[in-house]
Amino acid sequence: MMDFVGKKQWFFLVSWILIIVGIVSLIVSQVQIKSPLRLGTDFAGGTSIILQFNPPVEQSQLREEMAGLGYVEATIQNAGEGNFIIHTREITAEEARELAGQLGTELDSQVEITDYYFVSGTVATRTTRNAIVAVIIAAVAMMFYIVWAFRRMPKPFRWGSCAVIAVIHNVFIIVGIFSLLGWLAGVEIDALFITGLLAVVGYSINNTVVVFDRIRENVSRHISPDFAETVNASLIDTLGRCINTALTTLFVLLALLLFGGATIHYFVLVLLLGVIIGTYSSICIAGQLLVVWEKGEWRALLPFNKRIG
Repeated sequence: MMDFVGKKQWFFLVSWILIIVGIVSLIVSQVQIKSPLRLGTDFAGGTSIILQFNPPVEQSQLREEMAGLGYVEATIQNAGEGNFIIHTREITAEEARELAGQLGTELDSQVEITDYYFVSGTVATRTTRNAIVAVIIAAVAMMFYIVWAFRRMPKPFRWGSCAVIAVIHNVFIIVGIFSLLGWLAGVEIDALFITGLLAVVGYSINNTVVVFDRIRENVSRHISPDFAETVNASLIDTLGRCINTALTTLFVLLALLLFGGATIHYFVLVLLLGVIIGTYSSICIAGQLLVVWEKGEWRALLPFNKRIG
């Protein structure tokens, strides 16, 4: 029988490594680009344009021409098939059309604006604040829901806290990954990123509730006097369900990632990472946290515990 609980220190170590890498990336990004995450138009304000070039042009050529036209601060992402996503300062729709015309002339290519999006600085600030509040409210609401759902178990607050810690663990790892992508590849986050995070919170908490519900059933059935053995048996009982759910979701998300449009590319990536990390935390983190709390084995949480083996 697989011993998920017995290997909890290894699972915690993997999580600590991912979290530490994320922290380092957030710090480096703050130093280099003055922000832990590379903010898109929704959060930083400005204009987002998708330009389609026919015939296609090189990103380096486009960047050079943009700088020559006075858009030195613009960030450019290659969306494939001659499409480029450009984030720049606040410009009107008329100015965007003029820019497209100038780029077409300079690069000897037909240019079409397939998307234009403008956000003022005031709206961007309000969006940032609302996004942070939304994530916090979701986490708190989830905790109270778990506490209520497991109110007949001893110390239900413990169950709610462990579920929320696992969810925060998932969110932080995804934020760290996107900080790394922003630092290394110029990936920006937008409102869809927050939508994806909230979807990940819901998916993760659903998986964790399934696992916790099986633990509750097995505790009521008294399958073992040892709580750790009860948790391990419950994890094995729900393993197939968690993996099957994750795989069917991943197939759909992979199809969207490969064949979906450029505008939802990173939104789908958030969901893809969320499904993988959420499934991992439900099986390898949430139940193990319950065991650590129940037995007071707090040393097991240390990232480099010498007792790992």
